[in-house]
Amino acid sequence: MAASLSARNDAWNIRQNADINVTPFVDVMLVLLIIFMVALPVSTVSVKVDLPQAQASPTPPQAPVIVSLTMAGRIYVGERAVSAEDLAAVVAAGAGPRPTEQRIYLRADEGVSYGALMGVMNRLRANGFDKVGLVGEEF
Repeated sequence: MAASLSARNDAWNIRQNADINVTPFVDVMLVLLIIFMVALPVSTVSVKVDLPQAQASPTPPQAPVIVSLTMAGRIYVGERAVSAEDLAAVVAAGAGPRPTEQRIYLRADEGVSYGALMGVMNRLRANGFDKVGLVGEEF
């Protein structure tokens, strides 16, 4: 803590100074900045290696599976209307080679009851689709 000396003659009365001195902090930060600027190029790998060519082509991204629930209680997978019993089979067919690992997007009309929405989610989860995301409209 710093102290300031007053002009009084009282030698035992020293008033405290509450100003923060940031000069040492700035000095340390500038020194660290210079050290890191010098050390960064040295830390990169400089060993030359001839890497082999990759033969595998990248896998194309899978189209998202969107399940929609209308106000009338109809369930759609993409543009196709399905029954509640056929929902899991149609979602699995549209999800690709590993259907339970793909995220399923669930859309519902604003007036759909919470119970109907949870019924569709429970049906999907019971068939192994644990990655179910709810879709909302952005403002």
